[in-house]
Amino acid sequence: MTISAHQVKELRERTGLGMMECKAALTETNGDMEAATDLLRKRAGAKVEKKSGRLAAEGIIGICVSPDRKTAAMVEINSETDFVAKGDDFADFSATASATVASMNPANVDELYKLRQNGTSVTLAQAREDLVMKLGENISVRRFVRMTTDKSIIGSYVHGRKIGVLIEVKGGDENLAKDLAMHVAASRPEYVSKEQVPAAVISKEKEIFAEQSKASGKPPEIVEKMIMGRVNKYLNEITLLGQPFVKDTEMTVDKLLNTKGASVIRFIRYEVGEGMEKKSADFASEVMAQVKGG
Repeated sequence: MTISAHQVKELRERTGLGMMECKAALTETNGDMEAATDLLRKRAGAKVEKKSGRLAAEGIIGICVSPDRKTAAMVEINSETDFVAKGDDFADFSATASATVASMNPANVDELYKLRQNGTSVTLAQAREDLVMKLGENISVRRFVRMTTDKSIIGSYVHGRKIGVLIEVKGGDENLAKDLAMHVAASRPEYVSKEQVPAAVISKEKEIFAEQSKASGKPPEIVEKMIMGRVNKYLNEITLLGQPFVKDTEMTVDKLLNTKGASVIRFIRYEVGEGMEKKSADFASEVMAQVKGG
């Protein structure tokens, strides 16, 4: 039978695939649109399997926050190239994934893949396969986190789709929570306060500073003061409360919170590809430049 241009166009819109692939599928199924769609999906499975072993270390961070700022989800979606990660289809998939995590609270990525997108019969796994088929790259949900609170609010910030932060703030307002999330994105604190730093981490740093200070040739009591001074400086550098606030470096985050009658309960920071082999890009410096630029 003859396959019309209209049929090919419709199948292309459904699948995002090329004209020749769509026309071939329609020809094989005698123009049956549903059968052709299923045929392409089956073929996509083989393509997805072949691409699944390829390194996907680019991507984006997606965040979904409820209107009352009591529930939020953050996901990292990976692709092979930054070009694909910048596309609207990729962003839409990220938004769907983060919204699904926020509303349905899956236990892990495998469970997330099994969930159906809101208002549809399509699972996240099927949506991912469709995206792989359309974009021609390995695409995956690497990780996600869900945050909820009763008496606090959740602040969020995404920089260039590459860094994402969720932060729980008690007291203050939405603007403060956003500013603090931006600070975490730029300054990379590891803990909220000194009290959260493991004793083993402090002990290790003390040993390093002790060896460095001994070489100074100063008396033991002076060396001890030098060690404690360096430890305190180190703790300020790695804790949110001890860091200079990015929007006003004359005050620490701790002092800022005191002036606002607020406190930080916790924060979570994601950066695309961290811990994976990929070309490095200093996104945190970009955040800092943006803050200082206004």
